[in-house]
Amino acid sequence: MKRARVAFNGAVYGAVVEESGLLRLNNGRTVKEEEVTWLPPVEPRTIFALGLNYADHAQELSFSAPKEPLVFFKGRNTLIGHRGETPRPPDATFMHYECELVVVIGKTTRKVKAEEAYEYVQGYTIANDYAIRDYLENYYRPNFRVKNRDDCTPIGPWLVDKADIDDPMNLTLRTYVNGKLVQEGNTKDMIFSIPALIEYLSSFMTLNAGDMILTGTPKGAVNVNVGDEVVAEIEKIGRLMNKIV
Repeated sequence: MKRARVAFNGAVYGAVVEESGLLRLNNGRTVKEEEVTWLPPVEPRTIFALGLNYADHAQELSFSAPKEPLVFFKGRNTLIGHRGETPRPPDATFMHYECELVVVIGKTTRKVKAEEAYEYVQGYTIANDYAIRDYLENYYRPNFRVKNRDDCTPIGPWLVDKADIDDPMNLTLRTYVNGKLVQEGNTKDMIFSIPALIEYLSSFMTLNAGDMILTGTPKGAVNVNVGDEVVAEIEKIGRLMNKIV
């Protein structure tokens, strides 16, 4: 099942999509996609993000593939929903999208082995984790100004139950800017797989329901400008659209 969170007439609702394409709110009302404000599909707790988790992306940035996951935290202030607007800083010369598969943890997770990791997953969604490379000081210690800017990580539209994704490690990712395909990859090319990441993180800290793991992006970083419409798409999960302002 695909589930969303939206705001409508001053209240927050869960929502699912009907065959007609309308959204059915959890109060039974149906509305058009354009009538609601889309929210992150899960109210996040801890947000983890991976740097350089695709070898081709590391190569295009002239870095070697990491030997251990390069993990950093993101604040809740960074997240906005589907159809939201992301600001481009006026002094930025290189701002680019990053289409990423997001793993949502479903229950308390501590010292879990990789072979059991999927038992602790609730589902999956999409993030577009924009980066402003002008502010980057060190790829191995991502600068807060690069990855913790307000409204710079659209996420959604849907939380897709893990039971509906046969193999999350074989999903095609694509990004479109103004309708043009600019990025394409597959989750099978992750350096550290979803089970490996869950084992790694839970080996030294407790993960909780609602925690999110942004699993990195493949190559294809292209500058975006004010007015651009960007769509991050992942097979079987959906299409996440937002605009640069």
